[in-house]
Amino acid sequence: MLDIFDGRVALVTGGGSGIGRATARAFAAAGARVAVAGRTADTLAGTVALIEADGGRAAALTADVTQAADMERLVAETAGRFGGLHVAVNTVGAAIAPGPVADVTEDDWRFLVDTNLTGLWLAMAYEIRHMREHGGGAIVNVSSNLGAHRRAPGMTAYAATKAAVSALTRGAALDHIADGVRINAVSPGPVDTPMSSRPGETPAEKAERMRTSLPAGRVATVGEIAAAILHLASPASAFTIGTDLVVDGGASA
Repeated sequence: MLDIFDGRVALVTGGGSGIGRATARAFAAAGARVAVAGRTADTLAGTVALIEADGGRAAALTADVTQAADMERLVAETAGRFGGLHVAVNTVGAAIAPGPVADVTEDDWRFLVDTNLTGLWLAMAYEIRHMREHGGGAIVNVSSNLGAHRRAPGMTAYAATKAAVSALTRGAALDHIADGVRINAVSPGPVDTPMSSRPGETPAEKAERMRTSLPAGRVATVGEIAAAILHLASPASAFTIGTDLVVDGGASA
C-alpha cells in the first residue's frame, strides 16, 4: 500500500495506543498526513514521534470523543491544519471488568455507552458533516467481534455497545453514501493489547490461553487490524459499503 494515501488527510481517534497507534502509523507510511486524536497528550505525542521518525507527517490533537464541542473542534482543526479530511478512523473504545448483566453498575453502563457508542456517533457525525460538504470521504469504525457476531459470559454490557456500533455503522453507510461518504467497520477479536489480557495474566499465560481457545491459535497483531482498516479506507474498497469486517482468527466463524 505504499503511497496509496499520498496527498490524503486521515484522522484517527484513539490514536495514542494499540490499534489506533498502529493505524495512524500505517496511514502515514502509506503517504497520508495524519491527525492523531485522543485525550492524553503524552501518548499522542509518542505516536507522532514514531511517525516522524519514519519520515511521515502527523499532528497530535487532544480531544474527548464524548464531548460534542471537542469533536466539532477536532474535525475543523484537522482540516485547517492539513487542508482537508479524506479518511477518518474511529478506534476509541473502553471496557469494564467482566461480570453478569445484573451486577453492572449504572455508572459502568453509562461509561460504556458514552464512550463506545455516543462517542463514536459524535465523532462520525462531525466527520460526515465535513466530508459531505467537501467532496466525500471514507470512514472506518472499530467495533468488536463481541456484539453482533458472538457473545461471551460476563461481557454482555460491552457487547451490547459494540453491537450498536455495528448497527450504527451499517445504517450510517446507507444514510450517507449518496453524500459521497463511504462507511464501514472492522470487528476485531482478541488483539495483542492490554484489553485482551486477564488481570494478572502473564504474556506466556495469555499465549497459552489463546492457543487453545482461538482457531488461529493466537491473538491478532495490531498491524493486522490496521491492515484491514486501511483496506476498507482505500480505493480498492470503493464498492464496499456498510460492511462489518470480522478479523478474529476464526472465533466467530
